[in-house]
Amino acid sequence: MRPLAGFLLRRLIGGVPALLIVAVGVFLLLDRAGGDAVDAWLVSIGGGDARMAAALRAEYGLDQSVFSRLTFMLGRLVQGDFGWSFALNRPIGPAIMERLPNTLQLMGAATGISFLIGSALGLIAGRRPGSWTDRLLSGGSLLLYSVPSFWLGLALSVIFAVRLRWFPVSGIETIASGKTGLDRAADVAWHLVLPVAALGMIYLALFLRVMRSGMVEAWGQDYALAARARGVPDRRVALNHAARNALVPLVTMLGLQAGAMLGGSVVIESVFGIPGFGRLAQEAVAGRDAPLLLAVVLVSALMVTLANILTDLAYGALDPRVGSGGRDAA
Repeated sequence: MRPLAGFLLRRLIGGVPALLIVAVGVFLLLDRAGGDAVDAWLVSIGGGDARMAAALRAEYGLDQSVFSRLTFMLGRLVQGDFGWSFALNRPIGPAIMERLPNTLQLMGAATGISFLIGSALGLIAGRRPGSWTDRLLSGGSLLLYSVPSFWLGLALSVIFAVRLRWFPVSGIETIASGKTGLDRAADVAWHLVLPVAALGMIYLALFLRVMRSGMVEAWGQDYALAARARGVPDRRVALNHAARNALVPLVTMLGLQAGAMLGGSVVIESVFGIPGFGRLAQEAVAGRDAPLLLAVVLVSALMVTLANILTDLAYGALDPRVGSGGRDAA
């Protein structure tokens, strides 16, 4: 446990400079983009005079220099304070804590289901390369991976929600239902069926292809050939030997796709009207709310960093040689 704790501490400390670079870079890019929250608010109310705009900028500190605003922002972040949202007119921290669980539910369910089903189908396809099962699954995964996530979400919504009325059209749960406990959990799960399917199908195809390639490569290794020569059944060789080694590149892909999965959830949340992290980013962009958008980007970067750390831990579980090497290098 002590080496593991040291490894986690080193990775977390190593992620601090990356988060700092992201914070400063995003702040400077937003500052160079032109316009601010006061401009967006004046447009929303139909306009205003220059005196009102100057007073609002002075109240929110938007009239100060870039360096002053940057140092003030970094000082608040060190204290764990994201500041005040101009678009939402409330503290940013509680707003993030309200929206983030919805996105985590969507991402977690889509990642888990696509990983399990994709790896299982990839194992089936890779057991017998060139068979009709392999060709069918490989062709289907290629077709599915080429479909844009927003189009797939719209298609699923039109077919299963609008026409067949099997699932809700939008939202994360039934409004004012008064459900609690397991009833509320079941209601949320029912609302997430189509969003999870739309987000997970594309990554299911990706995981299938990676697992299939890993199985084909592992199937021709000496240990697999030796086990088959000793009379070990093909199913046992595939599950006990080849699949374990084929999972290593799959876990790599899982870690690399964490950021893409988060970006895809933004699109899916827009299609299905889910009040999640992606919708919060849209509201920040529409309101030119730099503090809110900066907080969203920083939390997203932190989530990707944690996903990469979990990927390194999974390496150690699948292959102790890879895990020990990564920890020593860290």
